[in-house]
Amino acid sequence: MADMHARSTTIHGDPGSVGAATDFVRDEVMPEVRAMDGCVGLSMLADPASGRCIVTTSWRDEAAMRASREGVRASAQRTAEILGGEPELQEWEIAAMHRVLEARQAARSRVTWLRTAPDAVDRAVDAVRLSLMPKLDDLPGFCSVSIMVRRSEGLAVAAISYDSDDTFAQAGEGAREFRDEFAPAMGIEVVDSAEFDVPIAHLRVPETT
Repeated sequence: MADMHARSTTIHGDPGSVGAATDFVRDEVMPEVRAMDGCVGLSMLADPASGRCIVTTSWRDEAAMRASREGVRASAQRTAEILGGEPELQEWEIAAMHRVLEARQAARSRVTWLRTAPDAVDRAVDAVRLSLMPKLDDLPGFCSVSIMVRRSEGLAVAAISYDSDDTFAQAGEGAREFRDEFAPAMGIEVVDSAEFDVPIAHLRVPETT
Protein backbone atom coordinates (compact mmCIF):
# COMPACT_ATOMS: atom_id res chain seq x y z
CA MET A 1 0.00 0.00 0.00
CA ALA A 2 1.53 3.33 -1.01
CA ASP A 3 0.20 6.80 -0.33
CA MET A 4 -3.37 5.79 0.55
CA HIS A 5 -5.53 8.57 1.93
CA ALA A 6 -8.81 8.93 3.80
CA ARG A 7 -11.48 11.55 4.35
CA SER A 8 -13.42 11.62 7.60
CA THR A 9 -16.77 13.34 8.04
CA THR A 10 -17.66 14.04 11.67
CA ILE A 11 -21.20 15.05 12.59
CA HIS A 12 -22.52 15.88 16.06
CA GLY A 13 -26.21 15.19 15.63
CA ASP A 14 -29.42 14.04 17.30
CA PRO A 15 -28.98 10.70 19.11
CA GLY A 16 -32.45 9.69 17.99
CA SER A 17 -31.42 9.98 14.34
CA VAL A 18 -28.31 7.78 14.46
CA GLY A 19 -30.18 4.66 13.28
CA ALA A 20 -31.72 6.45 10.30
CA ALA A 21 -28.37 8.01 9.39
CA THR A 22 -26.66 4.63 9.57
CA ASP A 23 -29.22 3.11 7.21
CA PHE A 24 -28.81 6.04 4.83
CA VAL A 25 -25.03 5.76 4.77
CA ARG A 26 -25.18 1.99 4.22
CA ASP A 27 -27.92 1.99 1.58
CA GLU A 28 -27.35 5.28 -0.27
CA VAL A 29 -23.97 6.85 0.47
CA MET A 30 -21.78 3.75 0.37
CA PRO A 31 -22.83 2.57 -3.13
CA GLU A 32 -22.56 6.13 -4.44
CA VAL A 33 -19.09 6.75 -3.01
CA ARG A 34 -17.77 3.29 -3.87
CA ALA A 35 -18.61 4.02 -7.51
CA MET A 36 -16.25 7.03 -7.52
CA ASP A 37 -12.89 6.52 -9.18
CA GLY A 38 -10.22 5.54 -6.69
CA CYS A 39 -12.50 4.82 -3.74
CA VAL A 40 -11.39 1.77 -1.76
CA GLY A 41 -14.03 1.58 0.97
CA LEU A 42 -16.14 3.19 3.68
CA SER A 43 -16.64 2.78 7.41
CA MET A 44 -18.91 4.41 9.96
CA LEU A 45 -18.52 4.90 13.70
CA ALA A 46 -21.52 5.97 15.76
CA ASP A 47 -22.23 6.89 19.36
CA PRO A 48 -25.98 6.47 19.87
CA ALA A 49 -25.76 8.18 23.27
CA SER A 50 -24.29 11.48 22.06
CA GLY A 51 -25.24 11.47 18.38
CA ARG A 52 -21.61 11.81 17.30
CA CYS A 53 -20.90 9.93 14.05
CA ILE A 54 -17.80 9.62 11.89
CA VAL A 55 -18.00 8.39 8.29
CA THR A 56 -14.60 7.63 6.74
CA THR A 57 -13.85 6.91 3.09
CA SER A 58 -10.53 5.49 1.88
CA TRP A 59 -8.83 6.37 -1.42
CA ARG A 60 -6.03 4.82 -3.43
CA ASP A 61 -4.04 8.08 -3.45
CA GLU A 62 -4.26 11.79 -2.72
CA ALA A 63 -5.26 12.68 -6.28
CA ALA A 64 -8.32 10.40 -6.16
CA MET A 65 -9.32 11.82 -2.78
CA ARG A 66 -9.07 15.38 -4.08
CA ALA A 67 -11.07 14.58 -7.20
CA SER A 68 -13.90 13.22 -5.03
CA ARG A 69 -14.28 16.31 -2.84
CA GLU A 70 -17.45 17.76 -4.32
CA GLY A 71 -19.23 14.42 -4.62
CA VAL A 72 -18.41 13.40 -1.06
CA ARG A 73 -19.31 16.85 0.26
CA ALA A 74 -22.81 16.46 -1.16
CA SER A 75 -23.36 13.05 0.45
CA ALA A 76 -21.92 14.35 3.74
CA GLN A 77 -24.39 17.20 3.72
CA ARG A 78 -27.32 14.86 3.17
CA THR A 79 -26.16 12.63 6.03
CA ALA A 80 -25.79 15.66 8.28
CA GLU A 81 -29.31 16.77 7.47
CA ILE A 82 -30.65 13.42 8.69
CA LEU A 83 -28.61 13.68 11.89
CA GLY A 84 -29.46 17.33 12.44
CA GLY A 85 -25.85 18.52 12.61
CA GLU A 86 -23.12 20.12 10.53
CA PRO A 87 -20.51 17.98 8.73
CA GLU A 88 -16.82 18.54 9.47
CA LEU A 89 -14.65 17.06 6.69
CA GLN A 90 -10.97 16.30 7.29
CA GLU A 91 -8.43 14.69 4.97
CA TRP A 92 -5.69 12.33 6.15
CA GLU A 93 -2.84 10.12 5.03
CA ILE A 94 -3.23 6.50 6.15
CA ALA A 95 0.00 5.79 8.01
CA ALA A 96 -0.72 2.28 9.33
CA MET A 97 -3.34 -0.46 9.22
CA HIS A 98 -3.21 -3.79 11.05
CA ARG A 99 -6.20 -6.13 10.91
CA VAL A 100 -6.61 -9.51 12.59
CA LEU A 101 -10.39 -9.96 12.36
CA GLU A 102 -13.14 -8.37 10.33
CA ALA A 103 -15.34 -6.24 12.59
CA ARG A 104 -18.72 -7.81 13.28
CA GLN A 105 -22.06 -6.09 13.82
CA ALA A 106 -21.43 -5.85 17.58
CA ALA A 107 -17.93 -4.36 17.20
CA ARG A 108 -16.78 -1.39 19.25
CA SER A 109 -13.99 1.09 18.59
CA ARG A 110 -11.94 3.44 20.73
CA VAL A 111 -10.66 6.47 18.82
CA THR A 112 -7.84 8.68 20.12
CA TRP A 113 -6.79 12.00 18.60
CA LEU A 114 -3.12 12.87 19.11
CA ARG A 115 -0.80 15.81 18.57
CA THR A 116 2.98 15.96 18.37
CA ALA A 117 5.61 18.06 16.60
CA PRO A 118 5.18 17.88 12.81
CA ASP A 119 8.69 16.46 12.37
CA ALA A 120 7.98 13.78 15.00
CA VAL A 121 4.86 12.26 13.43
CA ASP A 122 6.69 9.39 11.71
CA ARG A 123 8.55 8.57 14.92
CA ALA A 124 5.28 8.45 16.84
CA VAL A 125 3.68 6.17 14.24
CA ASP A 126 6.72 3.86 14.34
CA ALA A 127 6.53 3.74 18.13
CA VAL A 128 2.90 2.65 17.99
CA ARG A 129 3.75 0.03 15.35
CA LEU A 130 6.62 -1.45 17.35
CA SER A 131 5.32 -1.08 20.92
CA LEU A 132 1.54 -1.12 20.80
CA MET A 133 0.54 -3.30 17.87
CA PRO A 134 2.25 -6.51 19.10
CA LYS A 135 0.40 -6.16 22.42
CA LEU A 136 -2.93 -5.71 20.67
CA ASP A 137 -2.50 -9.00 18.83
CA ASP A 138 -2.65 -10.83 22.16
CA LEU A 139 -5.89 -9.23 23.35
CA PRO A 140 -9.15 -11.23 23.14
CA GLY A 141 -11.47 -9.93 20.44
CA PHE A 142 -8.98 -7.50 18.91
CA CYS A 143 -10.03 -6.71 15.34
CA SER A 144 -7.91 -3.90 13.94
CA VAL A 145 -5.94 -0.73 14.50
CA SER A 146 -5.56 2.13 12.04
CA ILE A 147 -3.53 5.33 12.24
CA MET A 148 -4.16 8.37 10.07
CA VAL A 149 -2.00 11.50 10.07
CA ARG A 150 -1.73 15.08 8.91
CA ARG A 151 2.03 15.52 9.12
CA SER A 152 2.16 19.26 8.48
CA GLU A 153 -0.02 19.84 11.56
CA GLY A 154 1.46 17.15 13.79
CA LEU A 155 -1.94 15.47 14.07
CA ALA A 156 -2.77 11.77 14.21
CA VAL A 157 -5.85 9.70 14.96
CA ALA A 158 -5.74 6.05 16.05
CA ALA A 159 -8.79 3.77 15.97
CA ILE A 160 -8.69 0.38 17.71
CA SER A 161 -11.63 -1.99 17.28
CA TYR A 162 -12.80 -5.06 19.19
CA ASP A 163 -15.46 -7.61 18.37
CA SER A 164 -17.84 -7.04 21.32
CA ASP A 165 -18.67 -4.89 24.34
CA ASP A 166 -16.98 -7.43 26.61
CA THR A 167 -13.63 -7.53 24.82
CA PHE A 168 -13.75 -3.75 24.36
CA ALA A 169 -14.17 -3.30 28.13
CA GLN A 170 -11.37 -5.77 28.88
CA ALA A 171 -9.00 -3.62 26.83
CA GLY A 172 -9.80 -0.50 28.84
CA GLU A 173 -6.73 -0.70 31.07
CA GLY A 174 -4.43 -0.90 28.06
CA ALA A 175 -6.12 2.18 26.60
CA ARG A 176 -5.54 4.03 29.87
CA GLU A 177 -1.85 3.07 29.86
CA PHE A 178 -1.50 4.33 26.30
CA ARG A 179 -3.22 7.62 27.12
CA ASP A 180 -1.59 8.31 30.49
CA GLU A 181 1.84 6.68 30.20
CA PHE A 182 2.96 5.66 26.70
CA ALA A 183 1.85 8.77 24.80
CA PRO A 184 3.33 11.34 27.22
CA ALA A 185 6.62 9.40 27.32
CA MET A 186 6.80 9.77 23.53
CA GLY A 187 6.05 13.49 23.63
CA ILE A 188 2.55 12.90 22.28
CA GLU A 189 -0.41 14.94 23.54
CA VAL A 190 -3.76 13.14 23.74
CA VAL A 191 -6.23 15.71 22.39
CA ASP A 192 -9.41 13.64 22.68
CA SER A 193 -10.66 10.08 23.07
CA ALA A 194 -14.09 8.62 22.35
CA GLU A 195 -15.90 5.29 22.16
CA PHE A 196 -18.11 4.20 19.28
CA ASP A 197 -20.19 1.39 17.85
CA VAL A 198 -19.01 0.16 14.43
CA PRO A 199 -22.19 -0.24 12.35
CA ILE A 200 -20.32 -0.22 9.00
CA ALA A 201 -16.82 -1.69 8.59
CA HIS A 202 -15.87 -1.72 4.92
CA LEU A 203 -12.84 0.61 4.79
CA ARG A 204 -10.87 -2.13 2.93
CA VAL A 205 -7.44 -0.62 3.56
CA PRO A 206 -4.69 -3.24 3.06
CA GLU A 207 -2.31 -4.30 5.81
CA THR A 208 0.68 -2.00 6.22
CA THR A 209 2.68 -3.65 9.03
